[in-house]
Amino acid sequence: MNSLRLLVSCVLISRCWSTEEPTFPPWFKFGVATAAYQVEGAWNVSDKGEGDWDRLFHVHPELKGHPNGDVACDSYHLWRRDIEMLEELGVDMYRFSISWPRLLPTGFPNHISQDGKNYYNNLIDGLVEKGIEPLITLYHFDMPQSLQDLGGWANPLIVNWFEDYARVVYTLFADRVKIFVTVNEPFIICELGYSKGHVPYHQDQDVGRFLCNKNTLLAHAKAWRLYDEEFRPLYHGKVSLSNLFIWFEPATPADKELTELALEHWEGRYGHPIYSKEGGWPLKIQKFLNDKAMKEGYPYPRMIPFTPEEIELVRGTYDFYGLNHYTTFLARRARPGEKIGRWPLYGSEELGMVMEGDPSWTTGEVDWFTMHPEGVRRQLHWLNDTYGVKEIIITENGYIKVDKQLNDWSRLKYTKDYLEQILLAINDGINVTGYTHWSLMDNFEWMVGYNVNFGLYSVDFKDPNRTRTPRESARYYSKVTRSRSVNHRHIGLNYV
Repeated sequence: MNSLRLLVSCVLISRCWSTEEPTFPPWFKFGVATAAYQVEGAWNVSDKGEGDWDRLFHVHPELKGHPNGDVACDSYHLWRRDIEMLEELGVDMYRFSISWPRLLPTGFPNHISQDGKNYYNNLIDGLVEKGIEPLITLYHFDMPQSLQDLGGWANPLIVNWFEDYARVVYTLFADRVKIFVTVNEPFIICELGYSKGHVPYHQDQDVGRFLCNKNTLLAHAKAWRLYDEEFRPLYHGKVSLSNLFIWFEPATPADKELTELALEHWEGRYGHPIYSKEGGWPLKIQKFLNDKAMKEGYPYPRMIPFTPEEIELVRGTYDFYGLNHYTTFLARRARPGEKIGRWPLYGSEELGMVMEGDPSWTTGEVDWFTMHPEGVRRQLHWLNDTYGVKEIIITENGYIKVDKQLNDWSRLKYTKDYLEQILLAINDGINVTGYTHWSLMDNFEWMVGYNVNFGLYSVDFKDPNRTRTPRESARYYSKVTRSRSVNHRHIGLNYV
């Protein structure tokens, strides 16, 4: 019976490996990730300020009745159980975010919430006590509504407001936290936020998203330089930002140039100013978008120019490349009259580009999610070749499911296959030093609520206690973290 279970397990996880399979190096860190609004709940506890997601779901007429994060996983009260889960998984680090309105109720440092400060101190101290390294994200999509009322990321003053916020976070927590992410996925903040697919839930694709694009980079740069000048000499930590970077490959040789333009659109507008040697906007997409604006009668460039001083401010403001990778697409030119389809909000429409999976790839439970593990290895090589980055941390990678089953073999296989490709990239000489799985547990997934899940742990959202239960993927990941190997025969994965 045990041999039969092992055989079935081998089939489900793709194939059996010999015990000679390489292991991850001892310095490589395994982790998991969450974000404040998605897990904390306690939206109006103590003196917490109103956040933009609070306002969106409580006030906006067409979204009243939409699921929200008022309680979510209730991690504000259940943080001890979260740490127990991290222990069960055997991870080296936990990436979580600070809720800006919880820590600074007005959005400004005139009032630091004692309650908010205590909550994050308790969580950080609890992690450190268990030997789990905290990795803090300063901004993971939740802004004080007071600042959003003033324009949020479209207001250039946000650059200084964010620096003030970063100073508070560093001052309170940098003695115990050695890795910070300033801004998570500015692409999503700007591209979806200014197309009513995300906060700030504002429709302005022609101007607003490009103000946001530039201001998120300047804010990140200010926060990085603040740490570099005032806090690094004391604490010797690392700071960067995390980019969502879906990998593109040309559908045909004729689509190579289009694919390069797509890479500049998705990654270059949020990475090139920081990581490239020359700084500033990537030239091909800058010309393409500015020419388009001119044809549409706009008197100003769509990609707002950096001044020479701003180029120098932003350039080189990183200690590692924070990569959020989920999937890969083929890029091809749309045929005459062809409808672009499901990705117009991500720039495919303005590029005249169709994004699709190869028929040989596995499609996930949602139609946009294709599984092509080799894509992450090619992407890591691209980052290394394009920017020569000194270190890469995969700050998010995970598998989306619709069903709530505990036997989540598709997620388990996804995790195994992607980790395998990351290990191959390390053996190729790419300096990938960490991996954080998204997500520790099921949580509030923004505009889709609780209809999908990424969690290694299932959460019962109908239970007032928000009971967390490990899935098979959690059991597998706990074997990986302890053995430092994806080889399931080696690590004793023989259950079904």
